[in-house]
Amino acid sequence: MNSTIERRIAKVDWEWVSTKPLGIVCWMVLGGMLVAGLWPFHSPKNQVKWLEGGNGLGFGRHGTILSSGKFKAANAPEAAPCSIEIWLEPHSTDGSGTLLAFYAPGNPRQFSLHQSISDLELRISKREGKFQTRRTRFYVGDIFRAGKPLFITITANEGHATVYISGARVEVASKFPLSGKDFDGELVVANWPTGDNSWSGLLRGLAFYDQELSPAQVVHHYETWTEKGKPDVLENERPVALYLFHERAGRIIHNQVPSGTELYIPERYQIVDQFFLEPFWEEFDPTWSYWRDVLINIAGFVPFGFLFCAYFSLAGRVKRPALITILLGFAVSLTIECLQSLLPTRDSGTTDLITNTLGTCYGVWLYRFKLW
Repeated sequence: MNSTIERRIAKVDWEWVSTKPLGIVCWMVLGGMLVAGLWPFHSPKNQVKWLEGGNGLGFGRHGTILSSGKFKAANAPEAAPCSIEIWLEPHSTDGSGTLLAFYAPGNPRQFSLHQSISDLELRISKREGKFQTRRTRFYVGDIFRAGKPLFITITANEGHATVYISGARVEVASKFPLSGKDFDGELVVANWPTGDNSWSGLLRGLAFYDQELSPAQVVHHYETWTEKGKPDVLENERPVALYLFHERAGRIIHNQVPSGTELYIPERYQIVDQFFLEPFWEEFDPTWSYWRDVLINIAGFVPFGFLFCAYFSLAGRVKRPALITILLGFAVSLTIECLQSLLPTRDSGTTDLITNTLGTCYGVWLYRFKLW
Protein backbone atom coordinates (compact mmCIF):
# COMPACT_ATOMS: atom_id res chain seq x y z
CA MET A 1 0.00 0.00 0.00
CA ASN A 2 2.84 2.37 0.83
CA SER A 3 4.44 1.67 -2.54
CA THR A 4 1.16 2.51 -4.31
CA ILE A 5 0.93 5.83 -2.49
CA GLU A 6 4.56 6.56 -3.28
CA ARG A 7 3.95 5.86 -6.98
CA ARG A 8 0.95 8.20 -7.00
CA ILE A 9 2.94 10.94 -5.27
CA ALA A 10 5.79 10.45 -7.74
CA LYS A 11 3.33 10.69 -10.66
CA VAL A 12 1.79 13.89 -9.30
CA ASP A 13 5.27 15.36 -8.71
CA TRP A 14 6.35 14.47 -12.24
CA GLU A 15 3.24 16.04 -13.75
CA TRP A 16 3.90 19.19 -11.72
CA VAL A 17 7.53 19.34 -12.82
CA SER A 18 6.71 18.67 -16.50
CA THR A 19 4.00 21.38 -16.64
CA LYS A 20 5.82 23.96 -14.54
CA PRO A 21 7.71 25.54 -17.52
CA LEU A 22 4.44 25.69 -19.47
CA GLY A 23 2.75 27.38 -16.50
CA ILE A 24 5.53 29.98 -16.38
CA VAL A 25 5.04 30.66 -20.09
CA CYS A 26 1.28 31.04 -19.52
CA TRP A 27 1.83 33.62 -16.78
CA MET A 28 4.30 35.48 -18.99
CA VAL A 29 1.75 35.59 -21.82
CA LEU A 30 -0.94 36.80 -19.42
CA GLY A 31 1.36 39.49 -18.04
CA GLY A 32 2.29 40.63 -21.54
CA MET A 33 -1.37 40.90 -22.54
CA LEU A 34 -2.20 42.97 -19.46
CA VAL A 35 0.70 45.32 -20.19
CA ALA A 36 -0.29 45.63 -23.86
CA GLY A 37 -3.91 46.26 -22.96
CA LEU A 38 -3.40 48.75 -20.13
CA TRP A 39 -0.24 50.65 -21.01
CA PRO A 40 0.63 53.38 -19.96
CA PHE A 41 -1.45 52.75 -16.78
CA HIS A 42 -2.19 56.45 -16.22
CA SER A 43 -3.47 59.65 -17.84
CA PRO A 44 -0.49 61.20 -19.67
CA LYS A 45 0.35 64.87 -19.72
CA ASN A 46 -1.69 66.81 -22.28
CA GLN A 47 0.64 67.26 -25.26
CA VAL A 48 -0.39 70.76 -26.30
CA LYS A 49 2.01 73.70 -26.45
CA TRP A 50 2.11 77.22 -27.81
CA LEU A 51 4.12 77.83 -30.96
CA GLU A 52 7.27 79.87 -30.68
CA GLY A 53 7.45 83.01 -32.80
CA GLY A 54 3.87 82.88 -34.07
CA ASN A 55 0.21 82.29 -33.31
CA GLY A 56 -1.09 78.79 -32.83
CA LEU A 57 -0.97 75.57 -30.85
CA GLY A 58 0.93 72.36 -31.49
CA PHE A 59 -0.77 69.04 -30.71
CA GLY A 60 1.24 65.88 -29.97
CA ARG A 61 0.12 62.25 -29.98
CA HIS A 62 -2.14 62.77 -26.97
CA GLY A 63 -3.31 66.36 -26.97
CA THR A 64 -6.69 68.09 -26.84
CA ILE A 65 -8.39 71.36 -25.90
CA LEU A 66 -11.95 71.78 -24.68
CA SER A 67 -14.55 74.51 -24.47
CA SER A 68 -15.02 76.09 -21.05
CA GLY A 69 -18.78 76.00 -21.51
CA LYS A 70 -21.40 74.75 -23.91
CA PHE A 71 -22.44 76.17 -27.24
CA LYS A 72 -26.21 76.51 -27.26
CA ALA A 73 -27.78 75.99 -30.64
CA ALA A 74 -30.36 73.31 -29.85
CA ASN A 75 -33.23 75.74 -30.55
CA ALA A 76 -31.86 76.80 -33.93
CA PRO A 77 -33.94 75.91 -37.04
CA GLU A 78 -33.29 72.48 -38.51
CA ALA A 79 -31.68 73.88 -41.69
CA ALA A 80 -30.13 77.04 -40.22
CA PRO A 81 -27.21 78.29 -42.34
CA CYS A 82 -23.70 78.08 -40.89
CA SER A 83 -20.00 78.23 -41.74
CA ILE A 84 -16.73 76.90 -40.31
CA GLU A 85 -13.18 78.13 -40.84
CA ILE A 86 -10.16 76.18 -39.65
CA TRP A 87 -6.50 76.94 -40.33
CA LEU A 88 -4.22 74.00 -39.60
CA GLU A 89 -1.15 71.98 -40.52
CA PRO A 90 -1.09 68.17 -40.09
CA HIS A 91 2.02 66.45 -38.80
CA SER A 92 1.50 63.41 -41.04
CA THR A 93 -0.86 61.67 -43.44
CA ASP A 94 -0.21 58.16 -42.15
CA GLY A 95 -3.24 57.95 -39.88
CA SER A 96 -6.54 59.49 -38.91
CA GLY A 97 -7.77 61.78 -36.17
CA THR A 98 -10.64 64.02 -35.11
CA LEU A 99 -10.09 67.71 -35.86
CA LEU A 100 -13.11 68.89 -33.87
CA ALA A 101 -16.43 67.63 -32.58
CA PHE A 102 -19.48 69.03 -30.83
CA TYR A 103 -20.78 66.80 -28.07
CA ALA A 104 -23.81 66.89 -25.79
CA PRO A 105 -24.83 63.72 -23.90
CA GLY A 106 -28.32 62.71 -24.94
CA ASN A 107 -28.28 64.89 -28.03
CA PRO A 108 -29.40 62.74 -30.99
CA ARG A 109 -27.18 64.73 -33.42
CA GLN A 110 -23.42 65.07 -33.25
CA PHE A 111 -21.23 66.86 -35.81
CA SER A 112 -17.51 66.19 -36.23
CA LEU A 113 -14.67 66.96 -38.60
CA HIS A 114 -11.84 64.45 -39.27
CA GLN A 115 -8.59 63.89 -41.06
CA SER A 116 -8.73 60.44 -42.67
CA ILE A 117 -5.22 59.75 -44.05
CA SER A 118 -5.04 62.53 -46.66
CA ASP A 119 -8.81 63.08 -46.89
CA LEU A 120 -11.12 65.47 -45.07
CA GLU A 121 -14.21 63.82 -43.58
CA LEU A 122 -17.37 65.63 -42.45
CA ARG A 123 -19.59 63.45 -40.30
CA ILE A 124 -23.01 63.81 -38.74
CA SER A 125 -24.13 61.02 -36.41
CA LYS A 126 -27.85 60.84 -35.74
CA ARG A 127 -29.28 58.43 -33.21
CA GLU A 128 -32.35 56.59 -34.46
CA GLY A 129 -33.89 54.55 -31.70
CA LYS A 130 -32.03 52.87 -28.87
CA PHE A 131 -29.75 50.56 -30.84
CA GLN A 132 -29.08 52.37 -34.10
CA THR A 133 -27.06 55.39 -35.15
CA ARG A 134 -27.10 56.65 -38.73
CA ARG A 135 -23.89 58.32 -39.86
CA THR A 136 -23.83 60.68 -42.81
CA ARG A 137 -20.34 61.19 -44.22
CA PHE A 138 -18.89 63.49 -46.84
CA TYR A 139 -15.29 63.26 -48.02
CA VAL A 140 -12.99 65.69 -49.75
CA GLY A 141 -10.17 63.61 -51.14
CA ASP A 142 -6.42 64.07 -51.02
CA ILE A 143 -6.07 67.54 -49.50
CA PHE A 144 -3.79 66.94 -46.50
CA ARG A 145 -0.03 67.10 -46.85
CA ALA A 146 2.35 66.56 -43.93
CA GLY A 147 3.84 69.87 -42.81
CA LYS A 148 1.76 71.91 -45.28
CA PRO A 149 -0.61 74.62 -43.94
CA LEU A 150 -4.24 74.23 -44.98
CA PHE A 151 -7.06 76.76 -44.72
CA ILE A 152 -10.46 75.03 -44.85
CA THR A 153 -13.83 76.79 -45.08
CA ILE A 154 -17.12 74.90 -44.93
CA THR A 155 -20.42 76.63 -45.63
CA ALA A 156 -23.89 75.07 -45.36
CA ASN A 157 -27.45 76.07 -46.13
CA GLU A 158 -30.70 74.23 -46.89
CA GLY A 159 -29.22 70.74 -46.79
CA HIS A 160 -26.13 71.30 -48.91
CA ALA A 161 -22.53 71.95 -47.87
CA THR A 162 -19.66 73.53 -49.79
CA VAL A 163 -15.98 73.05 -49.01
CA TYR A 164 -13.34 75.64 -49.90
CA ILE A 165 -9.57 75.13 -49.71
CA SER A 166 -7.49 78.31 -49.49
CA GLY A 167 -10.48 80.32 -50.70
CA ALA A 168 -11.18 78.13 -53.75
CA ARG A 169 -14.30 75.94 -53.94
CA VAL A 170 -13.39 72.26 -54.30
CA GLU A 171 -16.46 70.19 -53.39
CA VAL A 172 -20.23 70.55 -52.99
CA ALA A 173 -22.35 68.02 -51.10
CA SER A 174 -25.94 68.39 -52.23
CA LYS A 175 -27.33 66.14 -49.47
CA PHE A 176 -25.28 66.78 -46.36
CA PRO A 177 -27.55 68.09 -43.56
CA LEU A 178 -25.06 70.36 -41.75
CA SER A 179 -26.72 73.34 -40.07
CA GLY A 180 -26.19 75.84 -37.26
CA LYS A 181 -28.20 73.44 -35.10
CA ASP A 182 -25.15 71.18 -35.04
CA PHE A 183 -23.03 73.77 -33.18
CA ASP A 184 -24.50 72.54 -29.92
CA GLY A 185 -22.87 71.22 -26.78
CA GLU A 186 -19.24 71.07 -25.70
CA LEU A 187 -16.56 71.65 -28.32
CA VAL A 188 -13.70 69.15 -28.35
CA VAL A 189 -10.69 70.03 -30.50
CA ALA A 190 -8.12 67.50 -31.77
CA ASN A 191 -9.86 64.51 -30.20
CA TRP A 192 -13.04 62.46 -30.08
CA PRO A 193 -15.43 63.18 -27.15
CA THR A 194 -16.03 59.58 -26.10
CA GLY A 195 -12.75 57.85 -26.97
CA ASP A 196 -9.15 58.26 -27.99
CA ASN A 197 -8.93 59.53 -31.58
CA SER A 198 -6.50 62.41 -31.21
CA TRP A 199 -5.11 64.48 -34.09
CA SER A 200 -1.50 65.68 -34.33
CA GLY A 201 -0.51 68.94 -35.97
CA LEU A 202 -0.62 72.73 -35.70
CA LEU A 203 -3.80 74.75 -35.24
CA ARG A 204 -3.62 78.47 -36.09
CA GLY A 205 -7.23 79.59 -36.30
CA LEU A 206 -10.83 78.46 -35.81
CA ALA A 207 -14.16 80.21 -36.36
CA PHE A 208 -17.89 79.41 -36.49
CA TYR A 209 -20.63 81.54 -38.06
CA ASP A 210 -24.42 81.32 -37.96
CA GLN A 211 -24.67 82.28 -41.62
CA GLU A 212 -23.51 80.93 -44.97
CA LEU A 213 -20.46 82.88 -46.05
CA SER A 214 -20.49 83.92 -49.70
CA PRO A 215 -17.61 82.96 -52.02
CA ALA A 216 -16.36 86.55 -51.84
CA GLN A 217 -16.42 86.48 -48.02
CA VAL A 218 -14.59 83.15 -48.02
CA VAL A 219 -11.78 84.58 -50.14
CA HIS A 220 -11.62 87.79 -48.10
CA HIS A 221 -11.35 85.92 -44.80
CA TYR A 222 -8.69 83.57 -46.16
CA GLU A 223 -6.55 86.43 -47.48
CA THR A 224 -6.81 88.64 -44.39
CA TRP A 225 -6.39 85.79 -41.90
CA THR A 226 -3.29 84.33 -43.57
CA GLU A 227 -1.74 87.78 -44.18
CA LYS A 228 -2.61 89.60 -40.93
CA GLY A 229 -3.16 86.72 -38.48
CA LYS A 230 -6.88 87.44 -38.12
CA PRO A 231 -9.86 87.66 -40.49
CA ASP A 232 -11.37 90.99 -41.42
CA VAL A 233 -14.90 90.34 -40.11
CA LEU A 234 -17.42 92.80 -41.53
CA GLU A 235 -20.39 94.26 -39.66
CA ASN A 236 -22.95 92.10 -41.45
CA GLU A 237 -21.13 88.86 -40.58
CA ARG A 238 -22.20 86.99 -37.46
CA PRO A 239 -19.44 84.87 -35.90
CA VAL A 240 -20.52 82.58 -33.07
CA ALA A 241 -16.91 81.99 -32.09
CA LEU A 242 -13.55 83.27 -33.31
CA TYR A 243 -10.27 81.90 -31.93
CA LEU A 244 -7.01 83.47 -33.10
CA PHE A 245 -4.67 81.45 -30.85
CA HIS A 246 -2.54 84.56 -30.32
CA GLU A 247 -2.22 84.30 -26.53
CA ARG A 248 1.14 82.44 -26.80
CA ALA A 249 1.03 81.49 -23.10
CA GLY A 250 -1.38 80.23 -20.44
CA ARG A 251 -4.21 77.71 -20.62
CA ILE A 252 -7.03 79.89 -21.95
CA ILE A 253 -7.84 80.54 -25.63
CA HIS A 254 -10.07 83.59 -25.76
CA ASN A 255 -13.14 83.90 -27.94
CA GLN A 256 -12.96 87.18 -29.85
CA VAL A 257 -16.76 87.32 -29.85
CA PRO A 258 -17.95 89.17 -26.72
CA SER A 259 -19.56 86.85 -24.15
CA GLY A 260 -18.65 83.87 -26.35
CA THR A 261 -17.46 80.47 -25.13
CA GLU A 262 -13.73 80.23 -24.50
CA LEU A 263 -11.42 77.23 -24.87
CA TYR A 264 -8.96 75.88 -22.35
CA ILE A 265 -5.98 73.50 -22.30
CA PRO A 266 -6.32 70.74 -19.66
CA GLU A 267 -3.17 69.85 -17.76
CA ARG A 268 -3.70 66.11 -18.33
CA TYR A 269 -4.94 64.39 -21.46
CA GLN A 270 -8.59 63.51 -20.97
CA ILE A 271 -11.72 62.22 -22.66
CA VAL A 272 -14.89 64.24 -22.09
CA ASP A 273 -17.25 61.29 -21.65
CA GLN A 274 -15.34 58.04 -22.07
CA PHE A 275 -17.39 54.98 -22.93
CA PHE A 276 -17.63 52.04 -20.55
CA LEU A 277 -18.02 48.87 -22.62
CA GLU A 278 -19.37 50.63 -25.71
CA PRO A 279 -21.89 48.38 -27.51
CA PHE A 280 -20.44 46.57 -30.52
CA TRP A 281 -23.15 47.91 -32.84
CA GLU A 282 -22.07 51.45 -31.97
CA GLU A 283 -18.40 50.61 -32.51
CA PHE A 284 -18.96 49.04 -35.91
CA ASP A 285 -17.34 50.99 -38.72
CA PRO A 286 -16.99 49.41 -42.20
CA THR A 287 -13.40 50.57 -42.72
CA TRP A 288 -10.11 48.73 -43.11
CA SER A 289 -8.78 50.06 -39.77
CA TYR A 290 -11.82 48.58 -37.97
CA TRP A 291 -11.41 45.12 -39.54
CA ARG A 292 -7.64 45.27 -38.97
CA ASP A 293 -8.23 45.85 -35.25
CA VAL A 294 -10.72 42.96 -35.20
CA LEU A 295 -8.15 40.59 -36.71
CA ILE A 296 -5.42 41.80 -34.34
CA ASN A 297 -7.64 41.23 -31.30
CA ILE A 298 -8.57 37.73 -32.44
CA ALA A 299 -4.98 36.79 -33.23
CA GLY A 300 -3.71 38.28 -29.97
CA PHE A 301 -5.70 35.82 -27.83
CA VAL A 302 -4.97 32.68 -29.88
CA PRO A 303 -1.68 31.96 -28.01
CA PHE A 304 -3.52 32.54 -24.73
CA GLY A 305 -6.17 29.92 -25.60
CA PHE A 306 -3.62 27.44 -26.93
CA LEU A 307 -1.18 27.65 -24.01
CA PHE A 308 -3.68 27.72 -21.15
CA CYS A 309 -5.68 24.85 -22.65
CA ALA A 310 -2.45 22.89 -22.97
CA TYR A 311 -1.48 23.68 -19.38
CA PHE A 312 -4.86 22.75 -17.88
CA SER A 313 -5.00 19.56 -19.97
CA LEU A 314 -1.50 18.34 -19.12
CA ALA A 315 -1.70 19.27 -15.44
CA GLY A 316 -4.80 17.10 -15.12
CA ARG A 317 -6.27 19.20 -12.31
CA VAL A 318 -9.17 20.64 -14.32
CA LYS A 319 -12.05 18.49 -15.51
CA ARG A 320 -13.03 20.65 -18.48
CA PRO A 321 -9.86 22.45 -19.58
CA ALA A 322 -11.33 23.82 -22.84
CA LEU A 323 -14.33 25.43 -21.14
CA ILE A 324 -12.23 26.78 -18.27
CA THR A 325 -9.74 28.30 -20.73
CA ILE A 326 -12.50 30.04 -22.69
CA LEU A 327 -14.07 31.41 -19.50
CA LEU A 328 -10.67 32.59 -18.34
CA GLY A 329 -10.05 34.33 -21.67
CA PHE A 330 -13.42 36.07 -21.37
CA ALA A 331 -12.65 37.11 -17.77
CA VAL A 332 -9.22 38.50 -18.70
CA SER A 333 -10.67 40.43 -21.63
CA LEU A 334 -13.51 41.80 -19.47
CA THR A 335 -11.00 42.94 -16.84
CA ILE A 336 -8.90 44.73 -19.46
CA GLU A 337 -11.92 46.43 -21.05
CA CYS A 338 -13.28 47.59 -17.68
CA LEU A 339 -9.92 49.04 -16.66
CA GLN A 340 -9.47 50.68 -20.07
CA SER A 341 -12.51 52.85 -19.33
CA LEU A 342 -10.32 54.58 -16.73
CA LEU A 343 -7.51 55.28 -19.21
CA PRO A 344 -7.98 58.12 -21.72
CA THR A 345 -5.48 56.58 -24.15
CA ARG A 346 -7.51 53.35 -24.45
CA ASP A 347 -11.05 52.45 -25.60
CA SER A 348 -13.48 50.28 -23.64
CA GLY A 349 -15.83 48.33 -25.87
CA THR A 350 -17.66 45.05 -26.29
CA THR A 351 -16.20 44.42 -29.75
CA ASP A 352 -12.83 43.63 -28.18
CA LEU A 353 -14.55 41.45 -25.60
CA ILE A 354 -16.14 39.38 -28.37
CA THR A 355 -13.04 39.18 -30.58
CA ASN A 356 -10.72 38.32 -27.69
CA THR A 357 -13.02 35.49 -26.62
CA LEU A 358 -13.16 34.25 -30.22
CA GLY A 359 -9.37 34.28 -30.31
CA THR A 360 -9.29 32.21 -27.12
CA CYS A 361 -11.75 29.71 -28.64
CA TYR A 362 -9.63 29.40 -31.75
CA GLY A 363 -6.51 28.78 -29.66
CA VAL A 364 -8.33 26.02 -27.77
CA TRP A 365 -9.47 24.51 -31.05
CA LEU A 366 -5.92 24.51 -32.41
CA TYR A 367 -4.66 22.68 -29.34
CA ARG A 368 -7.40 20.07 -29.16
CA PHE A 369 -8.08 19.28 -32.80
CA LYS A 370 -4.98 20.20 -34.76
CA LEU A 371 -1.90 19.29 -32.75
CA TRP A 372 -3.12 16.65 -30.30
